[in-house]
Amino acid sequence: MPAPPRPQSIGPDVMRIAMDHARRGVDLQVVLRGVLVAFVALTVVFVPPAHDVFACALVAAGYAVWALAVFLWTRGGSDTPVRLAWVALLMDVFVLGSLTLLTGLSTPQSWTSDVLATGFLLIPVLAATQLRAHVCAAVAGATLVVYLAAAIATRESNAEPWGSLLLRTAIVAGVGLGCVGLSRIQRSRVDTIGSLVNDRTDLLDQLTGIEERERRALSEALHDGALQYVLAARQDLEDARDTGDAESFERIEEALLESSRLLRTTVSQLHPAVLDRAGLEAALGDLVRTAAGRAGFDGEVSTVGWPGGRTPIDGLLYRTARELVGNAATHAKASTLRLSLTRDGDRARLVVADDGVGLPADAMTSSLRRGHIGLASHRVRIEAAGGTFAAVGNEPSGTVVTVELPGEWQPSP
Repeated sequence: MPAPPRPQSIGPDVMRIAMDHARRGVDLQVVLRGVLVAFVALTVVFVPPAHDVFACALVAAGYAVWALAVFLWTRGGSDTPVRLAWVALLMDVFVLGSLTLLTGLSTPQSWTSDVLATGFLLIPVLAATQLRAHVCAAVAGATLVVYLAAAIATRESNAEPWGSLLLRTAIVAGVGLGCVGLSRIQRSRVDTIGSLVNDRTDLLDQLTGIEERERRALSEALHDGALQYVLAARQDLEDARDTGDAESFERIEEALLESSRLLRTTVSQLHPAVLDRAGLEAALGDLVRTAAGRAGFDGEVSTVGWPGGRTPIDGLLYRTARELVGNAATHAKASTLRLSLTRDGDRARLVVADDGVGLPADAMTSSLRRGHIGLASHRVRIEAAGGTFAAVGNEPSGTVVTVELPGEWQPSP
């Protein structure tokens, strides 16, 4: 069995899937070998050569015993037989080649060698059950060489013209090429399945800890923000009780106002009430203003041409915009950020552009490896909804992220 693809790391789920497919291939190979064994035995019985019948029967019996041994070997629980099952294909080529030469050289004008020669067509099919195209190609090549050598060796005995020999050899070559192609398709499908399982496993691993990370982030935001102002107000309140200083009361008022603002911001991030009350345009404006005040960049929002009222995709668009704007505020070190929301036919288009440090080409992959699933999870949601998610460099610096979604333009009640 071939080693499964390793674009990242191979997990037990991927290995299990690859081994399952390989075992199915080996099972099919064993069944087809049984057909080949029956074909050889029936040929010797019903189309026997005029000479060396005993030798042919002995070879056929030995081949049957050997095929049974291979069958029992592959039934074990070990993975080794699955990995090395392709070696048995060489014996299939050897047996058919030996019998074809034995019957063709000893008995001119014999039908036995002609019938046995058709068995070579089944060997590339056996090889196609492998998940390695190069193994299939090697076995198909060996089959073609042995078939051609046996045909040339018996040509004069059978008085066969070169044209006939080359034409039937071409058919064997065509079958071999087709089987190599099928083997490549099989491998491609298993690779794709393995890649999807890897992505699914990575996302599930990250999702299992997302609640804990969100709680930690909320705790840090409250502790470093509103809680500090509340503690400062409490201290000023104690001072004001002792001294009656008017400035202490002013500091208390300022601290409480700032605490209220920070708490509203945190609550809005958890559930943007403005999205329910005033719609997506107002929610995006509030989102960019809050981020601009926190990160110190110049924010601008354009929603020209956006239909009024709520639509079914507002929530998804808002959550995606919140992730993009939050990333820009935290990581981009931008001086400006532009957000635009437009309707293009039956699709919504959200564009977030900044002039910051830019987004690396492997940003989403590296973020997943570090345990951050934000961008990747939003891309998956957008694509699952039939949309597209594209991030490219901005000129002269920064990043432009374009999100497109199909929309239902009857406003929601």
